[in-house]
Amino acid sequence: MWRSFWLEQGGPQKHWQPPTRRNNVRAHMATDTPQRIVIAGGGAAGFFAAITCAEACAENRRPAEITLLEATARPLAKVRISGGGRCNVTRACFDPRELVKGYPRGANELLGAFHRWQPRDTIEWFESRGVPLITQPDLRMFPKADTSQAIIDCLQHAAARAGVKVRLEAALHAARFNPASAFTLTLATGETLSCDRLLLATGGGGKSSAALAIAESLGHAVEPPVPSLFTFKIDDPRLRDLAGFAVPNATTHIPGTRLKETGPMIITHWGLSGPAVLKISAWGARELHARDYRFPLVVNWLGSTSAGQARDALVSARAAHPRRQITNWNPFSLSSRLWERLASAAGLAPAATWANLSNGQLNALAAQCTACDFAVTGKSANKDEFVTCGGVRLSEVDFKTMESRIRPGLHFAGEVLDIDGITGGYNFQAAWTTGRLAGLAMTKPNQ
Repeated sequence: MWRSFWLEQGGPQKHWQPPTRRNNVRAHMATDTPQRIVIAGGGAAGFFAAITCAEACAENRRPAEITLLEATARPLAKVRISGGGRCNVTRACFDPRELVKGYPRGANELLGAFHRWQPRDTIEWFESRGVPLITQPDLRMFPKADTSQAIIDCLQHAAARAGVKVRLEAALHAARFNPASAFTLTLATGETLSCDRLLLATGGGGKSSAALAIAESLGHAVEPPVPSLFTFKIDDPRLRDLAGFAVPNATTHIPGTRLKETGPMIITHWGLSGPAVLKISAWGARELHARDYRFPLVVNWLGSTSAGQARDALVSARAAHPRRQITNWNPFSLSSRLWERLASAAGLAPAATWANLSNGQLNALAAQCTACDFAVTGKSANKDEFVTCGGVRLSEVDFKTMESRIRPGLHFAGEVLDIDGITGGYNFQAAWTTGRLAGLAMTKPNQ
């Protein structure tokens, strides 16, 4: 065989020699050296990456030491509170091109990633581990058990079975890259660790300033984090004492911008919330931040019904029910108390009948229903859920592996990236997908 090789190469090879048993032993010993992998962040992305990495290493017989660092005493805290304690795991949208339409930032990068791991894969992953999911009419998906604890238990048990070492109250404080020894990590306690691969997955409220500072120290650019998915503070007599009232389909619009959304809306103690508000806050996160959260808002309580169509309905109501009291009945199925407020704002007396409704009052009432203007004076978090836009610049990350294009061996997943989605399961799906891709990529030895 060696003679054949020698002839094919045109003569003797000065630098080539056939492999020896000693070389094979060295190669075998190298592969037996455990890969040291540290994942900073005990949220959805961090746990999913750790489990994926540990299971892939075991399947491919690649020795690895996988450590997950969580800054607090309670991992998966955001999973616990998501969806009012039910956890909106993902969205029943299985076309990546449609799915990415729910991401104000990160859509282009996630398109390819979703072709590798999408909601269908997430559903199969959880159901194969005994956690079936159910789909709501609006395509949100929750555990059939109707509690986020089912998701938490599944992730924690999977991590334990896979051999992931979970360390609580172990916040990552700093990271230094050394080509000879990869990464040297310093915890908030002063303890130091070394690892071959590092994943930053510390998302959540504010996108973890420590993680972003570490990313910057390792050469990455960071887009400044600003809030997304927030509710609007509005102090207006038309809304007072109506907290809890919901409108199934309303449209919100911010004049002077292209920001416009439609969906359910809820009146709260401090103003307005619900998908019609949360979605517009996500798409306008940076613009509204620049305005210090003070801007005009126009609400169409009737969804896509135009002012002309509303006027026609009111004219028909006046003709059909001339003697009925206006505040006791309306043709739009709005709650009676909200309807009373809109009628009052249009200048109607409480006891006015439909026959007494002048054309001017009719036009004013149609305007209150379809173009109700409010002054927003601030924002509030959506319950205890925190989503921000901003984070590590996406052009500096390879979305096939979630590895840094600047610092080999460094990976990112979840909200630490400049990715955020609207309400409805989008943010968790981004966490599962980026965590999965990072977890698979980290099984490979550094080059």
